[in-house]
Amino acid sequence: MRQAQRRPMSDTSQTRTNGQSRPEPADDGRVSARFVIPEKHPMVTLLGAADSLLRVIEQGFPAADIHVRGNEVTATGDRAEVALVQRLFNEMMLVLRTGQPLTEDSVERSIAMLRSQEEDPDSPAPSQVFTANILSNRGRTIRPKTLNQQRYVEAIDKHTIVFGLGPAGTGKTYLAMAKAVQALQAKEVNRIILTRPAVEAGERLGFLPGTLYEKIDPYLRPLYDALHDMMDPDSIPRLMAAGTIEVAPLAYMRGRTLNDAFIILDEAQNTSPEQMKMFLTRLGFNSRVVVTGDTSQIDLPGGTRSGLKVVQEILAGVPDIHFSVLTSTDVVRHKLVGRIVDAYERWDARQEAEEPAPAARKPAQRRPGKAAAPRAPRAPRQSHRTES
Repeated sequence: MRQAQRRPMSDTSQTRTNGQSRPEPADDGRVSARFVIPEKHPMVTLLGAADSLLRVIEQGFPAADIHVRGNEVTATGDRAEVALVQRLFNEMMLVLRTGQPLTEDSVERSIAMLRSQEEDPDSPAPSQVFTANILSNRGRTIRPKTLNQQRYVEAIDKHTIVFGLGPAGTGKTYLAMAKAVQALQAKEVNRIILTRPAVEAGERLGFLPGTLYEKIDPYLRPLYDALHDMMDPDSIPRLMAAGTIEVAPLAYMRGRTLNDAFIILDEAQNTSPEQMKMFLTRLGFNSRVVVTGDTSQIDLPGGTRSGLKVVQEILAGVPDIHFSVLTSTDVVRHKLVGRIVDAYERWDARQEAEEPAPAARKPAQRRPGKAAAPRAPRAPRQSHRTES
């Protein structure tokens, strides 16, 4: 029961302003603030079933004491922490006003965003991130879920070419495709082009059954799946037949100029530097390009450099080109996925630190006291021409 899990209110006297109190000093030198949740927000929507969201808040502020009675909340602790708790509840109520439910994940991310705002005051507030809708389809709304995802989406709006770099599950491709569908529906572009390099992840493409199209189709299947989430499935075959939506291997891009298009290159870590240059130079007028990839999952043959790694060295600082970096904190899949990504990154770092540097090759030395034997002169070449 919720009442059993809530702690009693403190008796610290407060001065109320607009449902909230100014932090007042407590007996132990800490400050305390009390604020009232408006009745239009049922407490179960703010604190979660069985106080699940309240527990997340308490875990996010371990140095503060948070007490709830009825629709009143009291926070006691360091002045900065208490102010942050107040801001969190304000942001949560702003999200609820839009009709969106709160989840444990969204509350955890809200706390992280508020803490990042302390270092970067210009970063958007949680309510701005969670209400920045990109696309709605069949009752489902696609929007950023983290601060870096919000910055990534903003970069797509502001730049012609954007690189989305990060581990699996950070929404790099999904958000880019949502922006592409949004641009098509708004008639900002005339077509969407989705492409991937057909590189095997340990398998051999030639040994797969079927025709060439049937061999390549599984590599493009994730792009089809995302399209079905964002558009009416019945309209997709018609749009593909008309050329409004094109899903093709990267090799099919050679020799083309792509005008009035939103172009997405997925799995770009599996391109060679030559393929990356070829793709980027397909850009035509009134087109936008998003390149996504994860440089920790390269499936290229040994010795081949990833075009996604090389391009960061070549195009860094070029105007109208932006590199957005997503991390394990932006993973929006199961929580274990973020932990798995972190564990692999730590393991890779240890492997690089333990790997010995290649030894320099020493020039061959002659044994002391033994002179090199002189080379015998070459015999003159005889002519086999017969004089007449």
